[in-house]
Amino acid sequence: MDPRHPERVAALDCGTNSTRLLIREPGRPDVREMRITRLGQGVDATGALDAEAIQRTLAVLGEYRREMERHGVTRARLVATSAVRDAANGVAFLRAATEVSGVRAELLEGDAEGALAFAGATAALGAPAEDVVIIDIGGGSTELVTGGNEIRAISLDLGCVRLTERHLHSDPPTPPELAAALATIDAELARAEAALPELAGERHTLVGLAGTVSTLGALAQGLAHYDRDRIHHFVLEAAVARAWCDRLAGLPAAARAGFAGMAPGREDVIVGGALVLVRTMERFSFERCIVSESDLLDGIAMSLLGS
Repeated sequence: MDPRHPERVAALDCGTNSTRLLIREPGRPDVREMRITRLGQGVDATGALDAEAIQRTLAVLGEYRREMERHGVTRARLVATSAVRDAANGVAFLRAATEVSGVRAELLEGDAEGALAFAGATAALGAPAEDVVIIDIGGGSTELVTGGNEIRAISLDLGCVRLTERHLHSDPPTPPELAAALATIDAELARAEAALPELAGERHTLVGLAGTVSTLGALAQGLAHYDRDRIHHFVLEAAVARAWCDRLAGLPAAARAGFAGMAPGREDVIVGGALVLVRTMERFSFERCIVSESDLLDGIAMSLLGS
């Protein structure tokens, strides 16, 4: 690479709940964008991407294409995750996303998603890889990743959108609905422990990624507006996470939306995601979780820059 013309790369993520963009050029501040597009709306029930959800996501990808052109991006990578993995029309969506964005859209399997998220989250963490467990709570799936001599990951059918659509139908959810969601979470965490027995070992650093964890970090601090510097590497205590989970679960979505730090469009699914985080911390005896705003997108950017 010619140092006089540094490379600008872009990472794009079509997730179940949000569509995101990261533009990175070494030596310059990152450009980050996020829109809640709910691509995975109804996928758990129907097995297909909804036409309106597809159009919402493609419209945002069109915006991101113009943003990449404006910044002179030289290389980009676009990935789709849980919702598209589960959808019968996922291939058709990938073709449309490629056409609209100008970037070849690829389907990212759960283990690859976990590995990239681990790389992005730990690049500047300062903790030994063998001590770290990553929890990446998405809209349709949750990845648990362990480091050390080998990065190992499992993708679970747990996500804030999936759990909400499957179990949390009332507003606020009823005790039986919450119990059903917790039973699903417990079954998936048991599967995770069987696949990754090191989760129950002496790992001391839990790092949480994605919107649920960031929102809990913002709520815990009472942030009126998103502040990446204050959220990134904030330490969320287990007791605080549990208290917010219980509080949010007892309120209707409209009341949740009124809290400082609640991103618009997340209030209806935050309880499902919070249940996943709290139950994981309890099962594997984590007393705190480090909130990371560096995640899958950062891992993708690093892969493009060869770092």
